[in-house]
Amino acid sequence: MRELGEGCIVEEMFNRLAPYIQDYIYANNWTELREIQVAACQAVFDTDDNLLLSSGTASGKTEAAFLPVLTELYHHPSSSVGVLYISPLKALINDQFKRLDDLLTESNLPVCKWHGDASQAEKNRLLKHPEGILQITPESLESLLIRKRGACRKLFSDLRFVIIDEVHYFMRDVRGVQVLCLLERLQRLTGSVPRRIGLSATLGDLSVAQSWLNSGTNRHCTAPVCNAQRQKIRLLVQRFQKADQTTPDGALDAGDAAHYEYLYRMTLDQKTIVFTNSREETEFVMAHLRQLALKNKTPDVYRVHHGNISAVLREQAEDEMKTSEEKLVTGATVTLELGIDIGSLDQVIQVGTPATVSSFAQRLGRCGRRGQVPQILFTFMDDVHTTAADKLGPINWSFLRTIAIIELYTRQKWVEPLTPGRYPYSMLYHQTMSYLLSAGEATGKELAESILKLSCFRYIPQEDYLLLLRHLLSIGHLQKMEDGGLIIGRAGEKVVSDYHFLAVFQVPEYYLVKDENRAIGTVDKIYPQGMRFALAGRTWETVEVNQKAKVLFVKLVPGISTVDWDVDFNADLHTVLVQKIKHILSCEDQYPYLSDSCCERLEEIRYLARNSGILTNVITQLSENKYAIFPWVGTRQLFTLHFMLLQRGFKSKLLWRTCVYLEVTFNGKAPDAKAQIESALRDIAESDGDLSRLPLPDKVQIEHKYNEFIPLGLLRKEFIFDFLEPDGLKAALGAYGFSDVIAGG
Repeated sequence: MRELGEGCIVEEMFNRLAPYIQDYIYANNWTELREIQVAACQAVFDTDDNLLLSSGTASGKTEAAFLPVLTELYHHPSSSVGVLYISPLKALINDQFKRLDDLLTESNLPVCKWHGDASQAEKNRLLKHPEGILQITPESLESLLIRKRGACRKLFSDLRFVIIDEVHYFMRDVRGVQVLCLLERLQRLTGSVPRRIGLSATLGDLSVAQSWLNSGTNRHCTAPVCNAQRQKIRLLVQRFQKADQTTPDGALDAGDAAHYEYLYRMTLDQKTIVFTNSREETEFVMAHLRQLALKNKTPDVYRVHHGNISAVLREQAEDEMKTSEEKLVTGATVTLELGIDIGSLDQVIQVGTPATVSSFAQRLGRCGRRGQVPQILFTFMDDVHTTAADKLGPINWSFLRTIAIIELYTRQKWVEPLTPGRYPYSMLYHQTMSYLLSAGEATGKELAESILKLSCFRYIPQEDYLLLLRHLLSIGHLQKMEDGGLIIGRAGEKVVSDYHFLAVFQVPEYYLVKDENRAIGTVDKIYPQGMRFALAGRTWETVEVNQKAKVLFVKLVPGISTVDWDVDFNADLHTVLVQKIKHILSCEDQYPYLSDSCCERLEEIRYLARNSGILTNVITQLSENKYAIFPWVGTRQLFTLHFMLLQRGFKSKLLWRTCVYLEVTFNGKAPDAKAQIESALRDIAESDGDLSRLPLPDKVQIEHKYNEFIPLGLLRKEFIFDFLEPDGLKAALGAYGFSDVIAGG
């Protein structure tokens, strides 16, 4: 073993590992422990801290967590389950321990999977003889605490470690709140506080993640910063132009045809994941690649992987990607961003712009394993024409966002910070109902003691909780007993008795698609008999519809079709990203990864931006009665500006979710329109930031699964404090000084 840092720290950590782990390392020809593995050993062996391991994909984080943890259990065996491993996906659970299989076998510690597809016999065995490692999803842990609360006390009585995989994935939505609530409830049940170890490849602000991981433990969190070696990356961004002329019905646009031909050539004999931003686009791209392969008489190596494909077909695609000698090409959405092992890839292709910098980092991390140089190709269709009537119409903002994302991650290693909300009222409802489902009955005081004091709800005042409980009583979700206790009411029973209750994320109503008795996947709308649609990379025709069972029976047919799922691309832009777009427009920098066509397009866009005045002025006149406001802030600040302008009598709109400016429209001519907007912006910049009087429509809320059971006043409060960002907006407006904000006209 080589030395690292001062003295023989690597050798020391290696010598402290359990003997069977040392044997495993020698047997697998490891030449050294990686820096993150040494740091993890030091933290686990020499402190009582929680531990956050944040480093790139395939950097050895899983081993870094398990080598010292298994060593601790070797020297100090647990009398119950010793390690609880929590993962966001069943597929990750099924996959994660395959590469550690030999190590875990030598440990003599049983590993039990606990989710809907896992063996009931194994679960029963663990309940009788709790030991070893338990792999579980949040939903299954919720079920355990509800249905087997008594057994949980024995199952986890001597739990030493909780390993939370893909921490960034949990932190970004309410499943993270669920995880933290479950762990605190478990601590109260057993009276012990196990150490937590969080794993992630993409975290922006480590301090926020440390605070998140520490919630409810009163521990310090160690987050070793390892010196990441600069890594070469092969990057190319290629552009295709939509044809100006109209095409006959059914004919493919010439630009689209050239795009698919290019993708076909670039993936020939190259093991590839083709990422897109929607399930619909994935299906369409892969169908065209398969069609070209048929035309050119090359093998059908094309697979599809997204959330609406049946689990059997997804797992089949994963296994084939890992073991097949063929160079498979798999179209995917976010489902292959996480660390499912599919072996080495030759490249990743991104069609269109990734949703976030974090998403790009995850996708880039899928290639370049086992010593390879990561190779990622971006392609996009440029359907924005220079003849657009609007002076900003010819600017392709998605193209600029692609460059900004690449620059922020590759040059600065910046990813979006994750800031958990303070007022998760939907989760407050869920945890209240979950507690009552387990306990049967509780007084309002007992509920407040048990639920409101969970660390995730520490900012919610008692009066808000009382308001929620009264509302739930009024709508029949709770019922008051003669002795004053609260139980779940009839309306609430309908919610908690549905197995979907365990999941706190929104699940659309899906219809199962079956080819005879084989499940293909699901769709979110009914396709009538005789209609054709795409799913799992194939085209199907509906043969029969069973409305009651929500099943479409189909048959396989030739040709290419589409499927119109509801849009699943809904990202917010961060101010840092928007500012980077402005910098790209303002500077003269050249980007070597852009194709010649992309370079020409960038210069054209820069020319348009400079001449429009948007880079130096906040207000730009677009037409006789339309004005654009460019404070160069993120999506949340723009929404804040929209409502603050509405409060002052101005109608504005965000043209699309990832738009970087607001459009203000006046009815008819307004000779002093610019002066009016300027005055409003100055007033906003100087305001006290009180958002309580904003004219918010009732439907404006942060979308969560159980919002329909929450009083509108609480949903409004959550939106104001957990979504709107007045401080960042005011700072941006103040930076201009408003000495010269007008452009155009």
